[in-house]
Amino acid sequence: MDEEKKSGFQNKSLERALQIMNAFQADRRELTVWQLSKILGMSRATILRLCTTLVQYDYLRKDLISKQYSLGIRLFDLGSIVYDSFSLRRTSSPHLSQLQMKVGNTLYLGILDNDWLLYIDKRDDPSNPVNFTSRIGTRRPPHWGMLGLVLMAHLPDSEVDRLLQKHPLMPLTRKTVTTEEEYKKRLSSVKKQEYVFETGEVFNGISGVAAPIRDFSGKVIAAVGVGFISSSVEGKGLKKIIKEVVETARTVSKDMGYGKIK
Repeated sequence: MDEEKKSGFQNKSLERALQIMNAFQADRRELTVWQLSKILGMSRATILRLCTTLVQYDYLRKDLISKQYSLGIRLFDLGSIVYDSFSLRRTSSPHLSQLQMKVGNTLYLGILDNDWLLYIDKRDDPSNPVNFTSRIGTRRPPHWGMLGLVLMAHLPDSEVDRLLQKHPLMPLTRKTVTTEEEYKKRLSSVKKQEYVFETGEVFNGISGVAAPIRDFSGKVIAAVGVGFISSSVEGKGLKKIIKEVVETARTVSKDMGYGKIK
């Protein structure tokens, strides 16, 4: 419980003003004083006094003809500030640092951008003599490796078809899936679980574990993954990486607003 709640210190006028703004929803974007009074159980005089102040500071606006109130431009400005501060890379950065401290190896954060897989963050393990080739800003086909599997798995079927037509599957190793039918089955399987374990499908002897990151709407917007030499991780080590990657993806998703808006 917050210290403010513990102390019982609350400003009634501010609380009522916030209740007024919270009364507006997607299915009731415009409300009169009478409607607000009925919804909130406040007197019309109180509603009118508070709405007048909120209009003065652009938190509400009033239609002079219909006498209806709606949310004001100031909330849009504040929302833009919040949106900018929730940038994916900034939000995920401390969690990626924690993930690397726990599992080591090489970490990637990727998104789909203009029909390509784009790496927007990468963390190399300084103790690992092997460096992976992909860097921040590198673009790969959208179906590339562990991140591509996660991102493609959460797209509509029509979008998957379009991307596979634009970027046909190519054999990279003996384990690469090269037929669309088999690849779509793989995507279906990936979508049902919270992670993907990819082994040697892009580079011989290189494996990876990745999980999806969601935004406030539940849409998958990115994938976080850990790459490692296949022979260096097995058994309990692999289980730990899967656990930590999935938990990191969940934490970043939560910080991006996932699960907070109902």
